[in-house]
Amino acid sequence: MSTTSSETTTADRELKAKHRTMWAMGNYASVASDVVGDLGPVLVEASGITSGEKVLDVAAGSGNASIPAAQAGAEVVASDLTPELLEAGRTLAGDRLSITWEEGDAEALPYQDSSFDVVISCLGAMFAPHHQDAADELVRVCRPDGRIGLLSWTPEGFIGQMFATMKPYAPPPPPGAQPPPLWGSEDHVRELLGDRVRDITATRRTLRVDNFKAPSDFREYFKNVYGPTIAVYRFNADDTDKVADLDRDLDALAERFGANDGPMEWEYLLVTAVRA
Repeated sequence: MSTTSSETTTADRELKAKHRTMWAMGNYASVASDVVGDLGPVLVEASGITSGEKVLDVAAGSGNASIPAAQAGAEVVASDLTPELLEAGRTLAGDRLSITWEEGDAEALPYQDSSFDVVISCLGAMFAPHHQDAADELVRVCRPDGRIGLLSWTPEGFIGQMFATMKPYAPPPPPGAQPPPLWGSEDHVRELLGDRVRDITATRRTLRVDNFKAPSDFREYFKNVYGPTIAVYRFNADDTDKVADLDRDLDALAERFGANDGPMEWEYLLVTAVRA
């Protein structure tokens, strides 16, 4: 192995460790159930998951899509990099559903080729830093004529713009890491999947979010429960001016997306495809 390859491997390993720690911060299970809980069933329905199918939920978190897939009668494997999220999901699901909770990296899934009838990811695989690696794995573990279903925040939507707002306050990403909301771009996803899939559909939809009655409600909630936001605030913790500026910028963003006037609309991209 060359020095450059060794350095890249070390950097990737450190990055994954940081991601694992970041998603363990706060309480993402609360976000998954209380704010974006409707999205898991949307993805399960769009993917046509039925009883008896073998389903892999990649970057499953606390099971926002795994649980409704199992409720549809599927045999589900919920895979995630962060064991704390898997434990939260295991607690939520209890023993009543057919779900296996397993630690795994979306860019190096520990499963054989063509192992699953359906491969899904709800707001999960989009956060793997190397998009092509993650896409290659999604396709690899899906059997021919099996289905792939993805749900991701768009760059132009509220969460995509939240990441753009936080970017100037965050440490620079390592070389090769790509922004998560790119998965919400239809052209980007089509390029990632390429000719290895057919019958691809991509639709933009919005999630109505009425949890926050004022911009500050959103900001304080995400500062306390959402790992990426917590991490950015911690990075600036010693600079009170930057913290105040970030507060202001997030408040302005939430106001622009309707936090003062009524339910917010958070845009996402829903993609389904058949493995060629």
